[in-house]
Amino acid sequence: MGNSLKSAQFLIDSRIADAARGNIDAYYDLGMAYSSGAAGLDIDLIEAHKWFNLAAVAGSEAAQACRAEIAEDMSAREIATAQAAARAWLRSTERRAA
Repeated sequence: MGNSLKSAQFLIDSRIADAARGNIDAYYDLGMAYSSGAAGLDIDLIEAHKWFNLAAVAGSEAAQACRAEIAEDMSAREIATAQAAARAWLRSTERRAA
């Protein structure tokens, strides 16, 4: 079991690295992982919304649909928290790219 958790963490880490380069598929994959509890993650709708939001803003229609679906299970405060996290992510990656 330890190995599967380690490989799951590697998968998440590598997708976050891809996301830091603006990879829309990585945004979407991370949204899926956090919304479904894949790769041994705890389900985290705020984190999932953040990643779906980033993918949606970048033009992913699938992410727009997923974001709307999970938003139905979230409070306004949770959605606002997720949106703030998405903006913070964009600011941090823009600084790295500059």
